[in-house]
This record gives sequence, structure tokens and C-alpha cells, in this order.
Amino acid sequence: MQIYIDGKYYDKENAKISVFDHGALYGDGVFEGIRVYGGKIFKTVEHIDRLWDSAKAIRLEIPMSKEELTKVMEETVALNEVNDGYIRLIVTRGVGDLGLDPDKCKTPSIIIIAAGIALYPPELYDKGLEIVTVSSPRIHPASLSPRIKSLNYLNNILAKIEGKQAGCIEALMLNHKGELAECTGDNIFLVRKGRLMTPPPNAGILEGITRNCVMDLAREMGAEVLEIPLTKYDAYVADECFLTGSAAEVIAVVKIDGRVIGDGKPGPMTRELKARFVKLTQS
Repeated sequence: MQIYIDGKYYDKENAKISVFDHGALYGDGVFEGIRVYGGKIFKTVEHIDRLWDSAKAIRLEIPMSKEELTKVMEETVALNEVNDGYIRLIVTRGVGDLGLDPDKCKTPSIIIIAAGIALYPPELYDKGLEIVTVSSPRIHPASLSPRIKSLNYLNNILAKIEGKQAGCIEALMLNHKGELAECTGDNIFLVRKGRLMTPPPNAGILEGITRNCVMDLAREMGAEVLEIPLTKYDAYVADECFLTGSAAEVIAVVKIDGRVIGDGKPGPMTRELKARFVKLTQS
């Protein structure tokens, strides 16, 4: 495996950053998780645009143009012979000192990892996930906007820990209003009486690339798509539930907090959207 760091490639054992990098010291940086299908990067423009938005929001200037960064990602994918896999694109604040002052970091660092990925066991894509609502709420958007895809994922990690302690590999997080936000790494969708529903961006979620793609696919099917505040009650009485994410793609949820969703199997809209998404990635 060859990992790109600031203009050079290193093998996995020698791919290192400074202990004074503020990405490591303080989680000061942004990232994107991007899928590769058939050797091609999926939704490149959307991911790069979101990276730039995240960087701008934290006053981090990426030391490369969008076009240059896209080219380097393509080179990294080709060098590692990744046909179907995943890219982790990271921009840190760079090397500074032990203080918080970001102006002490002179040059941001760019790291690109291209490799394979398997977020959930294959059998769960056939039978669906069980998830649990955790007590760790999503960070208040007035404190740190979840639309910034930052390196600081401790909020999500604490929720993941709580979910695993309850026997679930994914967990549902609520926002400060007690409404559905998202799971630790995925967006959530509900289906009720033929309508597809998902929390809006202002509910305290990351506006996922796969999320937006799936909503477009649903509209093409003629389904009504609603971005509205949702509660645990809405989840419990839903006909179907599924999650989306760059790593997860589309995966059904068949039980939430011990309540069986629908008939306990991936529902028809979930299956259709999953099939359409797979077709899109192969086009």
C-alpha cells in the first residue's frame, strides 16, 4: 500500500506525520470518505466541494487546487490498484506547537489513503441491521456544526461505544431537541405509507453524499421525499428503515430499540433503492 503525504508516497509502515501536527493533537482538520467503483472515484466533485466547504468553515486553506487534488487522488487509486474500495482524504492544520493557536501551523498537510473497505458483514446487507438509540446526543449545532466533516469524531465514537455495549454495531443519535439526527457513521431514512422521510440538515446531521444521491433516486422512482423533523416514535412505527453512507452504501434496519420494523426484513423501497444505487455505481 502506498500512502500519499504532502507530495510523496510512503509504504504503510513508513507513512508518518509529526506528533506536533494539530490534526493529531487537537483533531484540527477535515476529511472525506470516498468510494471507488470499477477503478473510478464516485461523486468526486461533490466530495471535493464538501471538503472545501468544511475547510472554509474552520478557516483552513487547502494548499492545492481542486483539480490538482482530484488528480492526486486518481493517481493514488491507480498506484494502489484499487478497483472497488475506499479513499480517506485528510487535510490537517499541519505542524504547530502545543498551543491551540492555528496560526502557529504554517502549512496544512494532505494525506490520501486508498484501500479496500468492508464496513458491515455481507450477510447483514441481506437480513438487515438492529440498532439502538443511545444517550449520547449529537453535538449541538451551535457549538460545532455537524456539516463540517472534521477530524474530531469523539461524539460519534462515544455513541458507537454505547451501541456496542448494547449489542449493536450501529447506534442512533438524537439531537438536542430529542429528534432523530443520524447514526454514528450513516444517515437514516424511514419509509411510511410510501413516503420516504429523513432528518433535514438543520436537525444536526452531516449532509451525506450518498444520502443526497438516494433521495434523487427515490424521486426518479416517483416517491415523495420529505426532509422533516422525526422522532423515535416515527422510527418505531415506520414500515421500513435504512441507512446510507459512502462506506455503508444502502443497508436496511429491521429492529430499533427492540421494536421490529415492518415485517422484520428489508422492505421493498429499501431493496429497490439499493438496487438502483448499485446500478448507478456500475454505470
